[in-house]
Amino acid sequence: MDRGRQGQHHPLAARGAAQPRGGRKKNETPLRDAFDGLLEQCDASRRLRSHLTAALLSPDRATVSNLICLGGRADADWTADYRLYSRGRADAEALLDGALAEVLAATPAQGPLVFGVDDTTVRKTGRRIPGVAWRRDPLGPAFQTNLIAGQRFLMFSAAWPLGDGDARMLPVRFGHAPTARRPAPGASPEELEAWRELKRRTSLGARAVEGMEALARRCPGRRIVFCGDGGYTNGTVVKRLPADCRFIGRVRQDAKLHFPPNPADGGGSGRPKVYGDRAPTPGELLADDSVPWREAEGFASGRKHLFRVKEVGGLLWRPAGGAARLRLLVIAPLRYRLRKGSKLLYRRPAFLICTDPALTAEEILQCYLWRWGVEVNFRDAKQLVGVGDAQVRTELSNETLPAALVGGYSLLWAAALKLLASGTDPAGALVAPKWRRRAENGRKTPSTGQLLRELRTECWRQSLRPEGFRGFPAHPTADAKPQKLVFPLSGLFQTA
Repeated sequence: MDRGRQGQHHPLAARGAAQPRGGRKKNETPLRDAFDGLLEQCDASRRLRSHLTAALLSPDRATVSNLICLGGRADADWTADYRLYSRGRADAEALLDGALAEVLAATPAQGPLVFGVDDTTVRKTGRRIPGVAWRRDPLGPAFQTNLIAGQRFLMFSAAWPLGDGDARMLPVRFGHAPTARRPAPGASPEELEAWRELKRRTSLGARAVEGMEALARRCPGRRIVFCGDGGYTNGTVVKRLPADCRFIGRVRQDAKLHFPPNPADGGGSGRPKVYGDRAPTPGELLADDSVPWREAEGFASGRKHLFRVKEVGGLLWRPAGGAARLRLLVIAPLRYRLRKGSKLLYRRPAFLICTDPALTAEEILQCYLWRWGVEVNFRDAKQLVGVGDAQVRTELSNETLPAALVGGYSLLWAAALKLLASGTDPAGALVAPKWRRRAENGRKTPSTGQLLRELRTECWRQSLRPEGFRGFPAHPTADAKPQKLVFPLSGLFQTA
């Protein structure tokens, strides 16, 4: 009897059962191996790797105590786990830099490197937590401005091109962006002036410029394009763009634009003109039937769409200064139906400006469509990974822990995209339900939920699989490699 083959039969692998999409024989844990390899490249400590993997495995809130329990250390001393963040021993920036290095390697050197920037609010109930303040609720109704208590974070995501116009945005920079606290009533004029100066330095525009400069230093010689929504389309950002960087942003439909000044009008006395005649506002250009529409193709929502656009170049905008020549792109509202046979509905039009006159309308449109991936990353980080769940109180912990979790999430996606580029399905071991099989098998790339389920399957497969005669191997072999981190299934029941 061949004892080496004992225990390999699994009752779930019955005859006629649905088989995984990718028939694996050699390596049963490709996603976990690729993820662990990227963590080792970033010099992440064993304790930090345990926390990041546990955050991706956890079906519950990603508190530090739950991460410890999932790692099988519920009965050990927890002091070092909390000091990993309160004393700055977790290098979250190295994790995000590792994800950026993978994006640089996957992006053609002659192509543009596209970054999206946006901010989000993480709800908090404790008013003494560092960075917590009253902020506008983005989920409130349009007719009422609601306030919530929470922390503000700023994220930069880089586009990983997938071909055929598609791309996946990976977080490469994530930081706590608290607002300056107003002095108490009766403060001296010096204190008020210091507060106003701190308020200018900690505004979202100033923090976005700092992030742009840091990313430009990390990507020398690359053609960089930054994309932001209306909150970042202002003079602070446009005037202080790093060298060899472009910006694409959304403007209001009543933005006041100007044509360049006519040289023939500069013969009089006084200063030369900086701004010429008034140009049509974006809303006026949208309604002007004398300017023809043309079609531009862009990839969004899993397929290519045809957009109707108008464009005008060489415009000036006072917040951007007289040195910036801007290009205006007006995108007509898209029509859609809620169901087959229902009436046509229309979305809102979009008005974009670009600081690079050499970019085509198709490039401007596609880069801004990719920016939506930042919103997807916010949703995944807060709802699936658990950014903001940890109940930590020190200022350094509130800066380090969320950034480390986002870095682990970004490296997981980098590992999955590298496997996808090599021809390996990163979620190939999953068997979708019959009602969901057509939708999941038709995906070009897996979803974050699929990657998390695949990682849980690879980590807990041995715990769930009954093995017979495990103590009687035929030929024991010594493994010189260090053992993988163990996540016992019992830790799942110790999380609170």
